[in-house]
Amino acid sequence: MNEGTAGAAGRVLVVDDDPTVSEVVAGYLERAGFTVERADDGPSALEAAARCRPDLVVLDLMLPGMDGLEVCRRLRAGGAGARTLPVVMLTARGDEEDRILGLEVGADDYVTKPFSPRELVLRVRSVLRRASAAAPAGEPLLAAAGLAVDPVARRATRNGLELALTLREFDLLVYFLRHVGQVCDRELLMREVWGWDFGDLSTVTVHVRRLRAKIEEDPADPQLIRTVWGAGYRFDAVPDAPAGTEVRAAVTRTEGGRV
Repeated sequence: MNEGTAGAAGRVLVVDDDPTVSEVVAGYLERAGFTVERADDGPSALEAAARCRPDLVVLDLMLPGMDGLEVCRRLRAGGAGARTLPVVMLTARGDEEDRILGLEVGADDYVTKPFSPRELVLRVRSVLRRASAAAPAGEPLLAAAGLAVDPVARRATRNGLELALTLREFDLLVYFLRHVGQVCDRELLMREVWGWDFGDLSTVTVHVRRLRAKIEEDPADPQLIRTVWGAGYRFDAVPDAPAGTEVRAAVTRTEGGRV
């Protein structure tokens, strides 16, 4: 969590052009212990994110001028910290295409309007809890098929080049590397990676597709994350030799670069 949020659950930026929705959401989050900043359009959201450095953004999809998808894209393009900034998308439509678009640009979760403010607070807490969960001290590095991942430093490389992974993509990759050769269905991945016992399973599907695009030689013909039809996914790469100094160097040689 950012400095200055001591005594609070974290700092949340709420972006919605409907003042009633914005006020209600902000009120529930503040009563839950969060420090809340508000913005009512895309440009002011980007300015507020740069100024207050939130721990999470609650972002409406339908904004005037610059929609939530473009705001999310620009947030994700803003550097190392921005790439891991959790985003919960709000949408007034139940259309699956809108939800998938939000996930495709890097949103970690979505809530469809009308929604329960209490449910939104629970989703925000869940995303932040996963974002701040630290790997056990001394946890070994993970390596397979040219991938080198340090769960403690939250850094990953492929063939020595640092990967630009979102929060969920990184956690998903770590889970696969810890369970090489095991079939993982979407319900299991949602529970273990997202920490949810229920939810839209297309969230998992979209994140697997995004992760494949970053680690596979040919995402259209994946050789690492394979689909096991009717059962789930299986990470097929054989783990590399136990991680030593050469693997740690591969993970850390781009210290200060993007994640």
